Amino acid sequence: METSVHPGFMTDWQSPFAVLLTQAEGMSVIHETVFEDRFGYVEQLKAMGAVIEVYDTCLGGSPCRFAATAARHSAVIRGPTRLQGARLRMPDLRAGFTVLIAAIAAEGESVLLDVDHIDRGYEQIDESLRQLGASIERIDGN
Repeated sequence: METSVHPGFMTDWQSPFAVLLTQAEGMSVIHETVFEDRFGYVEQLKAMGAVIEVYDTCLGGSPCRFAATAARHSAVIRGPTRLQGARLRMPDLRAGFTVLIAAIAAEGESVLLDVDHIDRGYEQIDESLRQLGASIERIDGN
C-alpha cells in the first residue's frame, strides 16, 4: 500500500489500515509518500504484540521525496497477529484513533491514556462505538 495525494490512497487512512494489516496473512508493506513521521502509532501496536518494523527506505513501487532522507516512511507488517490488551498512549489524533481500533480488536483489556486527542477529532466516539458493540468505559475523565 502506498499513500499519495488525491486521487491516490489517502495518508489519513494509512494508520487504520495498518491495524487491518496486522490481521492479514503474510507480509504487508506500507509506503508513506506524503508526510514524514506518520508511524507514531507503531510502538503502541508493537506493545500489543503487532510485528511491525519501520524503515527509512522506499519500499513502495517507486522512490519518493523521502528517498534521500533519514525519514522513516516505510513499514513492514507481518500477520496475522493476535493483538493483546495493553496500557497505551495516544500520541496524536490519527494515531489515537488507530490505537483505539486496535484496542477494540485486541484480546483482553486495554487502558487508553491521553484520549483528549481522540475527543478533539471524534465527537462522542465512545458512544458511537458502544452502539456498534464495543465494550468501552471512561474512567477518571479519560
